[in-house]
This record gives sequence, structure tokens and C-alpha cells, in this order.
Amino acid sequence: MTISFGKKLTECRKAKGLSQSKLAKQLGVHHTIIGRYERDEVKPSIDVVKNIAKVLDTTVGYLLGETKDRDLLKDTKMLQRLNEISSFQEEDKKHILYTLDALIKSVKLKSIATL
Repeated sequence: MTISFGKKLTECRKAKGLSQSKLAKQLGVHHTIIGRYERDEVKPSIDVVKNIAKVLDTTVGYLLGETKDRDLLKDTKMLQRLNEISSFQEEDKKHILYTLDALIKSVKLKSIATL
């Protein structure tokens, strides 16, 4: 079951301890629009979603239902690395990802062994 943008917005806003009015003020919009977003009556533009994510300390991907983790890919150093890898030639990307997969598997096996 997918959770709507409005429900995720409500969840994130409440987690930050903000009222609709306070969130609206931080975004520079009228408070009624926040209620309309939360009820899924209106869909915000991508620029508005970016601002909402920034204010609520989450990601656009989470608000739009692309990820289930509110904090996924908020690490700027990790994002820089991923962006850099994505600019490489396909063969180089393939080698890097193969190596990364092996390292991830090794760490998982090590954590299982310590249980």
C-alpha cells in the first residue's frame, strides 16, 4: 500500500513539531495550502516539494513515495560519491559497483558472524 504525499507531509510536519501555520510561514505560503496538500486536494510543484523537504529535514524521494526511508540519501558526502560514479563510463561504473557489492556482502557476513 502506498502512502500518499499528503499523509507523508502530515507525518513529517508532526514529527518536526510544526503546525500547518508554522510550516506555511517557513515556506512563505498561506496556511490553507498546507491543509490542501495534506488532504491530497492539490499537488505542489517540484520546487515546492524541494522546499518542503528541506524545511522538514527529509527527502523529495520520501515525500513522493520513491523511498520508504525518510532519511535515505540525506548524507551529502554519499550523494556526491554517487553523482561522481554516475558520471563515469559504463565499464568503470560496473567495476566500482562490483567492488562495492563485494564490500557490502563482506560487512553483512561479518555482522552475522558476530551474532
